[in-house]
Amino acid sequence: MSSEECPKIHLDIVYQDEYLIAVNKPAGMLVHRSWLDSHETVFVMQTLRDQIGQHVFPLHRLDRPTSGVLLFALSSEVASIASPMFAEHKFEKTYHAIVRGWVEEGDRLDYPLKKEVDKVADKFARAEQEAQSAITDYQPLAKVEVPYSTGRFPTSRFGLVEMKPLTGRKHQLRRHMAHLRHPIIGDTSHGDGKQNRLFRDNFNARRLMLHASSLSFIHPITEQPIVITAKLDEVWQDLLEQFEWTLEI
Repeated sequence: MSSEECPKIHLDIVYQDEYLIAVNKPAGMLVHRSWLDSHETVFVMQTLRDQIGQHVFPLHRLDRPTSGVLLFALSSEVASIASPMFAEHKFEKTYHAIVRGWVEEGDRLDYPLKKEVDKVADKFARAEQEAQSAITDYQPLAKVEVPYSTGRFPTSRFGLVEMKPLTGRKHQLRRHMAHLRHPIIGDTSHGDGKQNRLFRDNFNARRLMLHASSLSFIHPITEQPIVITAKLDEVWQDLLEQFEWTLEI
């Protein structure tokens, strides 16, 4: 396929002023180039730069399979001011996920996580890592029982959960929900293969069902309160309709 035949990706810009810009990152798209994924040619950072005609500076990251609000600075000066705000947890992040089983009540999970070591990128790092503080608030919003089996029961149960990470560890939400025995659907690293296959085969859902729905913060330059939201994609919308769930973002 020639470059002319490749579909041009147009990112959904969900916020923009003279200092910051945010997009609704599609699931499956890398934020920026990585030698770990050297075969990839499409990235949010380069796509956005070409789309608006100026350089952008990522302030945080979303895992490749996660969709939702992704914020950039429009200058290195603004990035140097805003980036520490993420490190200091001055941004409130709200995520939504579909998980295995029914989460009956909300709580705060304070469960330290060891740093995940990549076998290639971190081959010189110490194998034994110190556990780092990791805290997540979670709240069940809805539940469903579907007439498909993945084992000894004739049906399967799933839940819709809202999560607010209070720390920013790698794969924190995915690992925390797996620790609670409610892994996120579509998680191939920490999830349940049978449940993931159920969603692929019966609901045509082939993505990680984790979405960064909103980002709230005090603007680093104007000092005004900002709330940025990102809509759910078609896979999410189809599942909400089939499960008769309502989720306003």
